[in-house]
Amino acid sequence: MKPKLIIFDFDGTLCDTRDNIIIAFRATMERLGLPMRSEEACAATIGLTLHDGFVELYPQLSEAEVVHCVDTYRAIFAERRKELIPKLFPCVHEVLHRLHSEGYTLTIASSRLTDSLLLLMREHKIDHYFSYGVGSDSVTHHKPHPEPSLKILDALGFKPSEAIMVGDMPVDIAMAHGAGIRAVAVTYGNATRAELEASNADWIIDSFDELLNII
Repeated sequence: MKPKLIIFDFDGTLCDTRDNIIIAFRATMERLGLPMRSEEACAATIGLTLHDGFVELYPQLSEAEVVHCVDTYRAIFAERRKELIPKLFPCVHEVLHRLHSEGYTLTIASSRLTDSLLLLMREHKIDHYFSYGVGSDSVTHHKPHPEPSLKILDALGFKPSEAIMVGDMPVDIAMAHGAGIRAVAVTYGNATRAELEASNADWIIDSFDELLNII
């Protein structure tokens, strides 16, 4: 069935935030005197909330210590905001413009806080393409739980069969499938092709404009 609704992930799918996130993670580790984790380990947490990312990296930390890590990360990101400006991936502007002009309903399900998500969308001048956005503070259960997808379906009145999800991480695919939504995985983000194949994505694409061949 041709989709009517497209749910996008943001980090690693629309916007190349990998280096920015890794820099902020490692600066947090240095400031707090935590054992340094590799770039690969930090990147593997992208798609999770910051809280869950730090739990993944440091499972021995107490809840209070994890919260302190998150607060420190956000403070560092705010301090270095002007130098940590990510870029959209190639073709994102053009493809979003075409999809919007052709009448698709475009939405975002992100593990970012809503304010951070909206700020980046406005800075890159893509916010007007989207009808609805779900940040990590908008749901009780985060990716890979299906709640973000289900919230979008419910808010906009679509059936799962009328939607597709586009994301770069296995948690995106799991979130979509948990809601009965077909999923497109992109290989240029933060997961390997092998990881995306193992996630049983319905389609795997290597560039954002290949999405036009699917819909």
